[in-house]
Amino acid sequence: MQRLGRVLHVSQSRNMIITIENLPKIGETVVDENLKSIGKILDIFGPVSSPYASVKPAVQEIGEFVDKMLYVLPSKSRKGKM
Repeated sequence: MQRLGRVLHVSQSRNMIITIENLPKIGETVVDENLKSIGKILDIFGPVSSPYASVKPAVQEIGEFVDKMLYVLPSKSRKGKM
């Protein structure tokens, strides 16, 4: 588990916008501190020095995550393959 960043707000399309601390890969699973699946990384955008992520939520109550820290579970499909 790796820190992803803090949720800034929920967009009009109901995606969570997160300030990124550690750059994830698109499609990785986003979880809370209890390892509950919150959604998946949909897009990464913004300046290289301080990027943002858009997360497609898998939960209904997305408003409760605003200003909370979320984490990412790195995908295991590419590890060890070259």
